[in-house]
Amino acid sequence: MIVLAVLAILLPFVGAAAGLLGSRVPRSRTPARTARRRAAWFAVLPVAISAVAAVWLAARQAITGGHGAADTVAGTLAEIETGSVPISVGLQVGELSALIGVLVTVVALAVQVYSVGYMRDDPRYPSYSAFISLFTSAMLLVVYAGDLIVLYVGWEIMGLCSYLLIGHWWEDRANSRAAVKAFLVTRLGDVGFLFGIFTLGLSAGSFRIDDVLAADIPTGTLIAATMLLLAGVAGKSAQVPLHTWLPDAMAGPTPISALIHAATMVAAGIFVVARLYPIFLAAQPTLDVLGVIAAVGMLGAALSALAQDDLKRVLAYSTISQLAFMAAALAAGSDHAAIFHLVTHGAFKALLFLCAGVVIHYVGSNLMSHMGGLRTSLPVTFWAMTIGFAALAGLPPASGFFSKDAVIAAIEHSRSPAQLFLYGCALVTVGVTGAYSARAWLRTFFGSRRPVPPSDADDHGHGRAPHEERGRPAVPRSMLWPVVLLAVPALLLGFAGVREFDAESAAISVVIALLGAGVVYSLWRGSPGQDPARMLGPFRVPCERAFYLDTVYDRLVARPVLRLARGVVRTDDRVVDGAVRGSGRAAVGLSGLLRLAQNGNAQLYVTGVLAGVLLIAVGVVVLA
Repeated sequence: MIVLAVLAILLPFVGAAAGLLGSRVPRSRTPARTARRRAAWFAVLPVAISAVAAVWLAARQAITGGHGAADTVAGTLAEIETGSVPISVGLQVGELSALIGVLVTVVALAVQVYSVGYMRDDPRYPSYSAFISLFTSAMLLVVYAGDLIVLYVGWEIMGLCSYLLIGHWWEDRANSRAAVKAFLVTRLGDVGFLFGIFTLGLSAGSFRIDDVLAADIPTGTLIAATMLLLAGVAGKSAQVPLHTWLPDAMAGPTPISALIHAATMVAAGIFVVARLYPIFLAAQPTLDVLGVIAAVGMLGAALSALAQDDLKRVLAYSTISQLAFMAAALAAGSDHAAIFHLVTHGAFKALLFLCAGVVIHYVGSNLMSHMGGLRTSLPVTFWAMTIGFAALAGLPPASGFFSKDAVIAAIEHSRSPAQLFLYGCALVTVGVTGAYSARAWLRTFFGSRRPVPPSDADDHGHGRAPHEERGRPAVPRSMLWPVVLLAVPALLLGFAGVREFDAESAAISVVIALLGAGVVYSLWRGSPGQDPARMLGPFRVPCERAFYLDTVYDRLVARPVLRLARGVVRTDDRVVDGAVRGSGRAAVGLSGLLRLAQNGNAQLYVTGVLAGVLLIAVGVVVLA
């Protein structure tokens, strides 16, 4: 089984290397179209084989687990001596890692196939697809890692890939700034994450995950370590207060948004907490902090989603809110509910983003104010996105209904000190989720079509000719097949993961979700041309601006740091460099004086010698 895990990790990595180095060989005689075709094969085929390996691993794990065998299979590839705590380069396959491995590879495969059509005219498609493969390989390394240092390697490679992919269209300065913001914010959290790993490894005498979980670590050390780990989790999984990078990350191509939001970056933080859950259970104050963060994040992000006009930003804030639901389940003591919702969310959020990509490709704009009436033009996308929004709102029988009910039930029966606050925020968030899901669905697919102003047209060639583009269909089949296939797990996956069904809790959440959706529908029905978000009244602008948190960070963090940096530059230029330049000028001046005595004039030399002899003679006579 470890061989299959190695294969699943290495194949996307090899595909990434082949896509970067081999798609344009020989460079001088390879047409761009041939390079893109090669890159597509290098992207799709290795990830497809990796998905087969991941599914095989999950099936073997289910079969052996069902016969009472060991829950996990581990293997060490190498042992690195560090002088203190050794690093085991090893992998481990358990029930959790096998399940998440399937999610990662299936969504990555869907994104790679989808991107063949979505990015068909992009000249940098080979590097784009290669970075997706590297992204997939890095996440699989996190999932199957048996050592915390190995996990951290994959964790950081994901950060690099997110920077490269978010800034894919770097010609637009806003895109490059979004990539830099994502990189810096997640790196800030990763500093704490790395120190948390060091704290656990040094306390346990090993970085192997099994050794760390089995070690007798003092409670105070566990609390400190898990708090540090929580900083990295907040950064990667976009939780308060390090969540501000995720909405801006929508600057990247839409398939990248699907990959980041459904199966890689944002899933990594929740996965790590679940993977190390016994440690977090032993550090209850950390779980209490996680519960408060989750409560604030789920409701705040849901309100922000309700006020957005950009369809991708609606889904981005929705991801922050749904991840907070998973964090709330972990804080409430149910890792099963958190992982259940993580898996279903991966399916329906990937579906929603890929459907959004189809809509944006067709319309030529991200803004819902430029959409409307698309259910007849895009019938497949309409039905698929209907399933996705139903799952997001938690409506039966979609998968999100069962997983969200599991989370709500876990919170309801939690003994956390923040249980009442967390439960109240969760119920209100359910209603707001139903509201913004209904709003996005109605504004995108119903009413009358609103034209796109030329100044707002997509800059990357998507949707400039809605019905036909150079004789080709507006929506390539390679974009529709992943949408159709993802609609199946988004609809039915909940039946496979449900353990206990709390009918009372489920009924309450469905009624609240329908209430939120009903308010939006009544406002839209009364005036289809106006945005139902007007019900927020004077709070709409603060919600749309995400409660001005970016402005607060700009004034309290960014500007002081920039002023400090400018002061350091001035000090370096005027004091340090000034001293160096001053010493140089002094040396030049002294050398000018010395040059007067070394000018190459022989007569001056003889005169000097005679003058010296004369002075010596006079001195001798006088002193004698």
